[in-house]
Amino acid sequence: MNDSKSGSSGWWQRLSGGLRRTSSSLGGALGDLVTKRKLDAATLEDIEDALIRADLGIAVAARIAEAVAAGRYDKEISADEARAVFAAEIEKVLEPVARPLVIDAGKKPFVILVVGVNGSGKTTTIGKLAARFRAEGRSVMLAAGDTFRAAAIDQLKIWGERTGSPVIARAPGADAAGLVFDAIAAARSEGSDVLLVDTAGRLQNRAELMGELEKVVRVIGKADPSAPHAVLLVLDATVGQNALAQVEAFARTAGVTGLAMTKLDGTARGGILVAIADKFRLPVHFVGVGEGIEDLQPFAARDFARAIAGLE
Repeated sequence: MNDSKSGSSGWWQRLSGGLRRTSSSLGGALGDLVTKRKLDAATLEDIEDALIRADLGIAVAARIAEAVAAGRYDKEISADEARAVFAAEIEKVLEPVARPLVIDAGKKPFVILVVGVNGSGKTTTIGKLAARFRAEGRSVMLAAGDTFRAAAIDQLKIWGERTGSPVIARAPGADAAGLVFDAIAAARSEGSDVLLVDTAGRLQNRAELMGELEKVVRVIGKADPSAPHAVLLVLDATVGQNALAQVEAFARTAGVTGLAMTKLDGTARGGILVAIADKFRLPVHFVGVGEGIEDLQPFAARDFARAIAGLE
């Protein structure tokens, strides 16, 4: 079970602060709806609508409205009570998917393929993960597999310098699959514990780009039949409902094993993570609420549920 306010109180402050737009929109709506109103059918319908608008998904919204009403129908409920019920129900959805990204020391290098659409924060997430793994005492290598954008290659090199991680890179336009194959060989010969592979940001509805990603996955399997050992999909919380389509497409193409959701501080749509957890049941490894290295942390269900409900 994840304890509330796990880790440092500094992270709790950043998480609850980062999710303020979501919690203001959600908690505020819940508070307004139940204040001085009895929990009749009309109020419950309004609560459900507010939860759906917050991107929580129809199924989750219906369950929460039902939980708020349980034993209280035709009675008044305080805003704090409603928020506490809301947080508890959200935690129930999130608890099964709040699982850490475990590095198997027996697989060397442990290959993590990082995928997602353009602008989701993939390269920055890789840099932050490299910093985390290095702090844990692991040796890390980075592969600049986003060969389409010179800026992505440069950005990864900066993270490599910052975290003391060698970077395997080629000129922009080079074959990504070939680069990744070479990176696995280099990581193996250097005895690296972890190889983080960046990929070109691709729209999930562009067949030819998804085909290239399939090729990268195939080539990794040729270099090491047990790899990739993890496929991390980075999602940008600000895209809301579109994230559902991204999970579906990348899961089909690259065999996603876990999720990281970034930019939760830039949106009132943080509830989308709940809808994704409910629909796909994929492990959520990390959440990000800012640009700093410390702003990407392991996902804790209770912390997140309390933060989006606006509870202290």
